[in-house]
Amino acid sequence: MVIELEGLRVFYDFAGEGDTVILMHGWGGEVASFKPVFDYLSKSYKVYAFDFPGFGKSELPIEPWGTENYGKFVTKFFNAMGIKKANIIAHSFGGRVAIWLAANFPETVNKLVLVDSAGIKPKRTLKYHIKVTVAKASKRILSHSIFGKYGERLLNGLYRLIGSKDYQQQIGIMRATLVKIVNEDLRWLLSKIMAPTLLIWGEDDKDVPLSYAKIMEKEIKDAGLVVLEGAGHFSYLDRFSDFCLIVSKFFGDIKGVKNYG
Repeated sequence: MVIELEGLRVFYDFAGEGDTVILMHGWGGEVASFKPVFDYLSKSYKVYAFDFPGFGKSELPIEPWGTENYGKFVTKFFNAMGIKKANIIAHSFGGRVAIWLAANFPETVNKLVLVDSAGIKPKRTLKYHIKVTVAKASKRILSHSIFGKYGERLLNGLYRLIGSKDYQQQIGIMRATLVKIVNEDLRWLLSKIMAPTLLIWGEDDKDVPLSYAKIMEKEIKDAGLVVLEGAGHFSYLDRFSDFCLIVSKFFGDIKGVKNYG
C-alpha cells in the first residue's frame, strides 16, 4: 500500500488485529527486512511496517534528512493511520528514529524494543580522522572544473576504497543523509525515554557493539538487556524463535525482563 506523507509517496504494509506494533527497519532495509517478524506478530497484534523515505519502494526525500526528519515522518504516519500509541520494534538505524520519537513524543510509545540499535556516536580513531581528511581534501581538488567527469570518477573510486559499505552503496541525497545521521549522537536523549524498553542485542554484533547496549541499559530509566548468543547485527533473524518469544513476553508482561535470555 502507498500513502503520501511529507509530499512523498511512502510504501507500507499492515496486518492483524489487537494492540498496535510498529516495525522500523535498519539502514538499507525495507518492509521485507522484518517479514518473518511481521508475519509472526500479526497473528496476535495489528502490525505496521513501512519503508522509510529513501529506502525500499518509498520516494527519496528532496534534501538530506537527519534523525529528527525521520522522527517527524513517523509522527505523521501515526496521524495518517489514526494511531495514538503503539509498541515499537526498531532495528539499527530504525532504533535511532525510535529513540528520538520516544524521547520527544513519549505519549506515542507504549513499549519500546531496540534491536542492535544505533544512536551512540562511536569514538573516532586516528585512522578514521585521516580518512575523513583525505576524502575532504580530495573532494575539493577533484571537484575542480579542470578534472571534468574524470574527477567524479576518481572521487567515487576513492570513496570505494576508504568509505564504509553503507557509504559506498549510497549516492546523492541518501549519501548526504547517511553522513548527517551517523554524525548525530543521541545519547543525551536516552534519559528522556519514559517507555519500558527492551534492548535485544547479538553477542557478536560487529556493527553496533554490545558495549553500546550496556550504555543504553544504564541510561534509559526502565530498560532491560537481552544478549543473544551466537547472533550478529541481525540478531532478530539469527535467533528468530528466541526473539519472537522474548518480544511476545515483553509486550504481555514487562516484569522480570532483565532475567530473560
